[in-house]
Amino acid sequence: MSHDPLLQPYQLKHLTLRNRIMTTSHEPAYPEDGMPKERYAAYHAERAKAGVALTMTAGSAAVSRDSPPVFNNILAYKDEVVPWIRQLTDACHDHGCAVMIQLTHLGRRTGWSKGDWLPSVSSSRHREPAHRAFPKLAEDWDIARIISDFADATERMQAGGMDGIELQVYGHLLDQFWSPLTNDLDGPYGGQSLDSRMQLLLDVLAACRKRVGKDFIIGLRYTADEATAGGITPEEGIAISKRLAATGMVDFLNVIRGRIHTDPAMTDVIPVQGMKSAPHLDFAGAVKQATGLPTFHAARIPDVATARHAIQAGLLDMVGMTRAHMADPHIVRKIIEGREDDIRPCVGATYCLDRIYQAGEALCIHNPATGRELTMPHDIPPAPAARQIVIIGAGPAGLEAARVAATRGHDVTVFEAQPNPGGQIRLTAQNPRRREMIGIIDWRMAQCAARDVTFHFNTWAEADDITALTPDVVIVATGGLPNLQLFETKQDQTLAVSAWDIISGDVKPGQDVLIYDESGDHPGLMAAEVAANAGASVEVMTPDRTFAPDIMGMNLVPYMRALQDKDVTFTVTRRLLDITRDGNRLRATIGTDYSGFTSEKTYDQIVVNYGTLPLDDLYFDLKPLSSNRGEVDQDALIAGQKQSVKTNQTGTFQLFRIGDAVSARNTHAAIYDALRLVKDI
Repeated sequence: MSHDPLLQPYQLKHLTLRNRIMTTSHEPAYPEDGMPKERYAAYHAERAKAGVALTMTAGSAAVSRDSPPVFNNILAYKDEVVPWIRQLTDACHDHGCAVMIQLTHLGRRTGWSKGDWLPSVSSSRHREPAHRAFPKLAEDWDIARIISDFADATERMQAGGMDGIELQVYGHLLDQFWSPLTNDLDGPYGGQSLDSRMQLLLDVLAACRKRVGKDFIIGLRYTADEATAGGITPEEGIAISKRLAATGMVDFLNVIRGRIHTDPAMTDVIPVQGMKSAPHLDFAGAVKQATGLPTFHAARIPDVATARHAIQAGLLDMVGMTRAHMADPHIVRKIIEGREDDIRPCVGATYCLDRIYQAGEALCIHNPATGRELTMPHDIPPAPAARQIVIIGAGPAGLEAARVAATRGHDVTVFEAQPNPGGQIRLTAQNPRRREMIGIIDWRMAQCAARDVTFHFNTWAEADDITALTPDVVIVATGGLPNLQLFETKQDQTLAVSAWDIISGDVKPGQDVLIYDESGDHPGLMAAEVAANAGASVEVMTPDRTFAPDIMGMNLVPYMRALQDKDVTFTVTRRLLDITRDGNRLRATIGTDYSGFTSEKTYDQIVVNYGTLPLDDLYFDLKPLSSNRGEVDQDALIAGQKQSVKTNQTGTFQLFRIGDAVSARNTHAAIYDALRLVKDI
């Protein structure tokens, strides 16, 4: 038996959990018609078969019709959910993994213009800033109905084979009632008394217990400290925790610290890269010590060492590694096999969460198989026969192609013009807050080193260099270079510099700087931050109605915290039309898409962020020599079948290009390009 604290079993009531690692409740937004169908089950089963002890599903499943999903949540108020829940639980139980689900009523954390168009309901008349709907103040009959809805949903989950449920009590209705910041009610469920504010939760617990019996596991994920003036204090949170323990109705506590009513508040609850790891761990340990109840917790615990400390120090009984398992679902298996160095690291990019908060689906920035378990492999199978693969470019796309090809058993050679691997990610990591991104590159380099991939750095590969190796397959992953053409003029703006120039330090910031950001992604604000830190007066301008739309909510927070105390302004709905010299300054002609209005303004430096243009000369040099002339069979690519296009009988190799060498996209797209192409070569 292992002596590793993380691998010790844990007894939760009647349920034996095989180790101390869990994934906490989260909604990857994979349901179809509100049901957790095949994709949802496959996602959780992947982690179950690799050894995680407990997978907590949903984040959260809605118990009432007036709690419409904000991002494709499971609809626990429908009877038809039961067989789908059964399929999900069976898929995990077959691998020895326990399964629970988080249930909620969103209260004011939703909108009225969704689902059945019912008014949102809360203990407060004030809207939540993040979701903006003004709620109806709950009446007595609303409260009675919602209590019954929780009990009904809990019974459905029990019928679906769940090992237990978790009530969501942070930022949602139950917490809105018990927080003095969001309870405007009088009477038995309102007022200044903590007993009154907690009454709704206690009534929900009692109703659920009555419906499913004393043996079914029921726990809470709840805020024990709102970390906001006028909210629940740490002392009051400990008092709440003790009261919960004293009820005898709660089997575990899953501790949260903070609020989630705004993007900044939520980012403090769920920290992103550049923020402190495990910031609330000691507080969760204090709750455990005060209550004696089984205590769970997750908040930026991205690595095995931190998780091991949490258990070994007695701070937690079960440690949540949720984003870490999105990056690598096989963490537990690799710990058991002594392969911790092989774990794909979570780099804290929080691409996963930011996508769902913009009505997308959760995807990992550098594991494209996550959420695509039905079509993409986490374990790369061997190829029938070894082939000679040549890859040009050692950015994220090229390195993923090299990793996958080498894992399949091919002989792989990589050419890279720069002295170091990484491409644009190496540029991204120049920002101290985003230096963890280099983990995407470091992990792939280690994987390639273990598989004897040959690298040629400081090498500008020409067509003759490639053909001299008599390759079977050539993959061009050369990325792109900054695009300085403006949309209206199509002319290169030779008077402007690129965001890359500023980020890399190749060009020093001016004193009066325009950042013209037509891409709306990280380089624009990264350049703004560099210039502002250098003391410049900075204007960030975009033709869009919002600035930086591709930097989603949680990732925008650190930029705003870095910029708002400096001389930085944001101008929306303005388009840069032209740049001319005006003495030793630059004159910008500025228009708008909304009218014919134009104006002029001078700066001493203009920085353009407008994506990249493919660096594709080598691809076009190789195209007439290839058997497929670079053509991709898209139907075969999507279906997971090998590429067999042959349009040039004299061609001696297949040719493909991936990532930004095709068009300007992002890191996830580049890595996904590589995986889904090379897994079938």
